[in-house]
This record gives sequence, structure tokens and C-alpha cells, in this order.
Amino acid sequence: MSTGADWGRGAGADWERDWRGELSKKLFEQRVVLLQGILDEATATRVSAELMTLDAEGDAAVSLRIDCAQGSLALALTVMDVIELLGVPVRALCLGRVGGPAMGILSVCAWRAAMPSTRFSWREPPSQPIEAHARDIAQWAELRVDERRRFCARIAAAIGKQAHEVEAAMDAGRFMSAEEAKACGLLDEVCGPEASIHRLPGQIGFRPGR
Repeated sequence: MSTGADWGRGAGADWERDWRGELSKKLFEQRVVLLQGILDEATATRVSAELMTLDAEGDAAVSLRIDCAQGSLALALTVMDVIELLGVPVRALCLGRVGGPAMGILSVCAWRAAMPSTRFSWREPPSQPIEAHARDIAQWAELRVDERRRFCARIAAAIGKQAHEVEAAMDAGRFMSAEEAKACGLLDEVCGPEASIHRLPGQIGFRPGR
């Protein structure tokens, strides 16, 4: 038998799920894609699919909102490929924390902006422990090294730096403010009161009972 508390939790979860669905729909209609949380396979697939769909549906720029500090370099390289192959420009706006794989995705966008409170990190994602034959582990380690090398080279080319400079920043796990990120070439703009942030029209979402 369900209790009032159980019903409340269920109703709250349903409302949040419906609200998120409504928000995603409104954002997509405004050519806005969200990259939030951990860049896992599901997130990389969704972001790539939404970007490619918007590319096919119109010629206007796409806005990519980034708040992501963890994930896979391999998946980041995939999303970077998608962005660079699109026929429309992608304008990034950074919020919260941006780090690791998301730094590469940010770097290949046509325009890169951030809110003043955004914090950036060059920290590399930790390796996941694996159990396998020694030869397979060696091959996996070589693959990781190659992914990291290509990732750093892609960022360096995008922001006008040398690959060894990006590699050194990742080795140090360097943290940066938005202004520091702009100074090093990772950002084109730190948003201020006059920034042209793409705003959503009207009300988004709804409340229970309405």
C-alpha cells in the first residue's frame, strides 16, 4: 500500500521528469543543446545527435551550453569531430564547471564565452582499473596515450598554442578562472551585463496542479 510520502516522492519525480522534458524541448526549439554532468556514452550520443539534427534543420548557429567537468577523452574527441564537421557554427556558453574532456569540446566551437563565475580545469579524467591479460593492458595503455596526445593536439590547434603547452597544463591539473581562460585563448568572451546571451522566450516548465 502506498503511503502519502511515497506518493509525494513519486509525484515529485514525475514532475521533475516532465519539467526536464519540457525544458529540453524548448531549448531544442531555440537551437540550444545542453552538455551537463558527466560526458558518458549516453550524453555524447545525445549531444552529437542533437547537434547533427539542428544542422540538418536550419542554417542558424547552434548554442551549446557547457557545465561538464568529467568524462572520457575518447568520447570528447567524437563530439569534437561532430562539431567540426557541422555546416553551421556552434557557439559555446560555459556555466559552472568546465574541465577535462569538455575543454576539448569547448575549444573547437566557433565562439566561446563563459559566465564570470565559471571555473575551468585541465585535469585529465582518472583511468578506470581493468582486469585483462598483460598484453591487452599494454595495448589499452597505448590507446590512452594516443587519445591524450590527439586531444591535446586538437586543443592546441584550436586555440593557437603548442601541443606541449596543453600537455603541460594537463600534467599540472591546472585550474583557471574565466578571465584566465580568456587570457590563454580558450575563451573569446567573459559575459558581462551587455553580453548577448541567447535567452528563452516566455515561461518554461510548469508546476504540479496547474
